[in-house]
Amino acid sequence: MSFTHREATIDDLPRIVEIYNHAIETRQSNCDVEPLTAESREAWLHSHRGSRRPIWVAEDSAAPERGVIGYLNYSYFMNDRPGYFITSDMGLYLHPDYQGKGLGSYILGQAIEHAPAMGIEVLATTIFASNTPSIRLFEKFQFERWGFMPKVARMGDVEHDLVMVGRRVTL
Repeated sequence: MSFTHREATIDDLPRIVEIYNHAIETRQSNCDVEPLTAESREAWLHSHRGSRRPIWVAEDSAAPERGVIGYLNYSYFMNDRPGYFITSDMGLYLHPDYQGKGLGSYILGQAIEHAPAMGIEVLATTIFASNTPSIRLFEKFQFERWGFMPKVARMGDVEHDLVMVGRRVTL
């Protein structure tokens, strides 16, 4: 499969929210418990547009009619404190039809390649310890385990451990 990516627009928001809401339903990759609406995410999207911390959407080159099939968002690290501006937190979500098909590798590889042009020297993210596919994806790209936070999240009756991973993208 081949993929493309571009900066997200307001027209992409319904599909971004659909993909994120699927992750909420599965309770395997984030701590939101109620589905979001596109309207509730408009300010989030606008805060990233044209910034050094964009939201990218991915599309299937062979099936552009499918629209957005995944997205990655860069975010400021540790509450937007200026001393951390060399580091970006990331979120990566894929449509279930495209999980395990190379899309995660494509978009994460692009994120690493383009990070220095945005002034990003370090990439970091947190992953549920039970989310083995995501941990493997980041390990494939030389992300190292930087921390382990036991039982810091509860989704219904299930407690989750969190793993922090990161890597330097510049020397």
